[in-house]
Amino acid sequence: MTTVYERAAVPRPTRGRGRPRPSPAGPLLALLWAGAAAVVALWWTDTRSVVGLAGWLTDAGRIAGLLCGYGCAVLVALMARVPLLERNVGSDRVARWHSMAGRYTICLLVAHVTLILFGYASQDGSGIVHETLSVVFDYPDMLKATIGTLILFAVGITSARAARRRIPHEFWYYVHLLTYVAVFLAFFHQLALGSDFVGNSLAQAAWYVLYLGTAALVVWFRLLVPVRLNRRHRLRVESVYREAPGVFSIVVRGERLDELNAQAGQFFRWRFLSDGMRWTSTPYSLSAPPRPDRMRITVKALGDHSAAVGLLRPGTRVWAEGPYGSLTAERRTSSKALLIAGGVGITPLRALFETLPGQVTLLYRARTAEDLALGAELEAIAKWRGARVLYAVNGADGTRPRFTAETLRASVPDIAAHDVYLCGPPTMARDLYESLRAAGVPDRRIHHESFEL
Repeated sequence: MTTVYERAAVPRPTRGRGRPRPSPAGPLLALLWAGAAAVVALWWTDTRSVVGLAGWLTDAGRIAGLLCGYGCAVLVALMARVPLLERNVGSDRVARWHSMAGRYTICLLVAHVTLILFGYASQDGSGIVHETLSVVFDYPDMLKATIGTLILFAVGITSARAARRRIPHEFWYYVHLLTYVAVFLAFFHQLALGSDFVGNSLAQAAWYVLYLGTAALVVWFRLLVPVRLNRRHRLRVESVYREAPGVFSIVVRGERLDELNAQAGQFFRWRFLSDGMRWTSTPYSLSAPPRPDRMRITVKALGDHSAAVGLLRPGTRVWAEGPYGSLTAERRTSSKALLIAGGVGITPLRALFETLPGQVTLLYRARTAEDLALGAELEAIAKWRGARVLYAVNGADGTRPRFTAETLRASVPDIAAHDVYLCGPPTMARDLYESLRAAGVPDRRIHHESFEL
């Protein structure tokens, strides 16, 4: 099918070696760990001695509480969708950091609550139940903190992998948003009861800067920036058409879309304002280079929401956030590139196949030839720019082609000299990564981004 995207509208890619933008991941992680060290230093400078079992329990609870409070701020900041992180570090990597920090924070929260209560009970010579009730109902701001703690536990439980498989994404998403409420409710007891903050104006000021700065990031990037984007660009569905069984392309029209500075390989979070879809925001990659008045995504029906996307009507209003993602030409370090797509993972790589400078080869994996979405476009682009397209489909008996180091080198003899862009199901991506490393491709040249956030 002929689409609205004419290849003549895109300049022919130029040859040459790219200069990748340095990733801020290393310095950022160093900064986060330095913040944790500063929190421990706050306890250290404020503690003259630790005496007896009650003292050890209480002070261990203080350290856990301080680190938990710091962790809460880090968690929220990582959820803020800051472009520096989303575009240069990668949304999937930031999501993994958030997930790991969440596990640490919940563990610290459990340790803080347990150690403090047992420490107070030992100090007062009372039972743990009596001490718990006394702390919750008699101490300032503790009832709000307790509610916040219970919310954080609920967020942690629903975020566990076993729970995620059993609950709807929408339910998990809205429970997850309660993290903001939990952090707000728990904040005040830290300053009211934390012995490291009482009478220490410098520590209080630093804590306020940490939390207010984090709140500013959330308000700006998760509220104000999306509102401005959608009011300014006025996105609507222009057309929907079938690409392959269960695969549909959606063309979205808008105003001055070039101002978004979106790149091939990036994605937006899309919310379609139609019945049954307006409450769900889902990431979908651009499946063609963006134009000043149009963008296109290609979606495979893998669930209720993605299946409904293929039924959208022209004129449907669209709410979008982005662009996000770092699977772009800016990662390129070589004049040669190999793009490996699995299934609907072809969408960001199709856009890169058209625009990525240098010598490009595309390897496309699908179950059957009928599942090779966008095949006609890929062939036309390959002919236009003098590139290669290789296909890997199951045999007539269902046998899956294997991607070993040997088969990859046979398809691309100088594969070690290529940048490799990889997008597909998690299992395929993991297996291919190992095969690429065995084939001699350096880790720094393997570029992958996952939407399993």
